[in-house]
Amino acid sequence: MGYELQAVIAADELLHRASREIPGARVAPLRQGLSLIPMTDEVFDAVTDGSDGGDLGFWKLPGRFETLLAQWSSAGPVAYVEAEYFGGIGEQRAAVWSDGSLTLGPLDEPEKKRFSRAVSPISQALRRLGARKSLGEDEFSAVGLDRHRNNEDWITSRTD
Repeated sequence: MGYELQAVIAADELLHRASREIPGARVAPLRQGLSLIPMTDEVFDAVTDGSDGGDLGFWKLPGRFETLLAQWSSAGPVAYVEAEYFGGIGEQRAAVWSDGSLTLGPLDEPEKKRFSRAVSPISQALRRLGARKSLGEDEFSAVGLDRHRNNEDWITSRTD
């Protein structure tokens, strides 16, 4: 079974305000006061400037979207994360903007069965957003990113 995620993650209130600027944006709640906006095709089209967004190494980061993420981060830290796994093998990428600039990453974990770092890129980003883990879990599961397996599931389950 696969897992795929491309999303912006930040504090609930920050993302609810920011989502008003983006046609088609859907906010899905996580735990610990965080929410995410899945990077759907509709959101991608609404925020891209048409240029290649590959400067930071993400698969689905729209061209110049990082400028908008930096603007949003003046109200609190904002992460952009991507993960893709199938059969336990896959990749993660994450970056965090705070106070108007990129402050973490971009971090990536190339295709491996197990992470070589003690903390995955997405968990590191979640720490910067204030997520805390309990014994036996990481920040990824502590905020509930393991509840759904793809962006579409996040959209259909949202309760905002």
